[in-house]
Amino acid sequence: MVAGHLQEKNGTYYMVLNYTSSTGKRKSKWITTKLPVKGNKKKAEAMLLETRKTFIPPDEPIEGVVSSDMMFTDFLKMWLTVAKSTIKITTYSSYASMVNKIIIPYFEPKKLKLSEVAAKDIQQFYILQLDRVTANSVIHYHAVIHRAMKYAVRTDLIATNPVDKVDRPKKNSFQGSYYSEDELQELFEIVKGTKLELPIVLASFYGLRRSEVLGLKWDAIDFQQNTISIQHTFTICEVDGKVVEVASDTTKTKSSRRTLPLIPQFKEMLLQRWEMQEEYKRVCGKCYNQQYIGYICVDEMGNIIKPDYLTDSFAKLLVKNNLRRIRFHDLRHTCASLLMKNGVPMKQIQEWLGHSDFSTTANIYAHLDFNSKLSSAQAMMAGMSGALVSVQ
Repeated sequence: MVAGHLQEKNGTYYMVLNYTSSTGKRKSKWITTKLPVKGNKKKAEAMLLETRKTFIPPDEPIEGVVSSDMMFTDFLKMWLTVAKSTIKITTYSSYASMVNKIIIPYFEPKKLKLSEVAAKDIQQFYILQLDRVTANSVIHYHAVIHRAMKYAVRTDLIATNPVDKVDRPKKNSFQGSYYSEDELQELFEIVKGTKLELPIVLASFYGLRRSEVLGLKWDAIDFQQNTISIQHTFTICEVDGKVVEVASDTTKTKSSRRTLPLIPQFKEMLLQRWEMQEEYKRVCGKCYNQQYIGYICVDEMGNIIKPDYLTDSFAKLLVKNNLRRIRFHDLRHTCASLLMKNGVPMKQIQEWLGHSDFSTTANIYAHLDFNSKLSSAQAMMAGMSGALVSVQ
């Protein structure tokens, strides 16, 4: 998503978008909202947000550099520079990692020009990668190469996209692990009073993603209305060789932004955590880290719990206490399995977990929905009782 802001001009709101052109230069584009300044600020802000999400920078040729005769690997590097200003920083980090660590090292020795890359070359790349990683990983490589080559077609560098002729691997099915009620209770007992207690309990009960757990702030907790709002995320990624902290007021998808009930047990736990943080601030004084003021998952010195630390510490905790090994993200699957076991409809589970659509929830957790199969069997038995008797 490109950067942008509103600007008043001649009594009208204009959207000013800032982006990086294909030449690598920083540019601005003014777009009128046609909305008078008076009384239309919220409408203009909404238009700006939507425009920032959908804006595609105009293509500009790089004279003497970009052509169909350039090396395919050089084209990929150039495309990454262009794509950087149009996507989330975390998405760019993922794209850059795949391009620089996987795709370019494979194609560089082949010395293929952009115009020479054919479907067979890409298909062979997929085949070799499938010996190393899962089909889902190759599907990610496929998406990146396809998007890059689509850009090449759009800028008239090549006539057709060779990736359109390639057979994408079939997505491998994945079933996350999950704890039973007894296993979860044992885990809760072990982490009680530790730094990992709150992140683990939040992930297990509310089914929060790791970025949602670490991004939770005090202003998201309404102790009067007894609600907890998932509206901010925190993660870390590598961007152009540098480790970057990404704190965002946008969640993974629009549906991920959700408000859930704050039950009494959590209310008490959070109030205790609030009092502890206030005491730590008082004792540490100027040594307390002010950078993460407002975040809930911080240590005694005010340092936020980092994603990798949470993942690694969780794994070590299980090993140390002889608990069955699962990933931290599997606590989210545990939440879903317990909801389903207690008869919560799939649609409500989708809303609780913040999935963007029903099919996502159904595809991931359909294998757990045994109660619905029992209900179907009972309904069929009732409808076919006469036929079944005659069969006997």
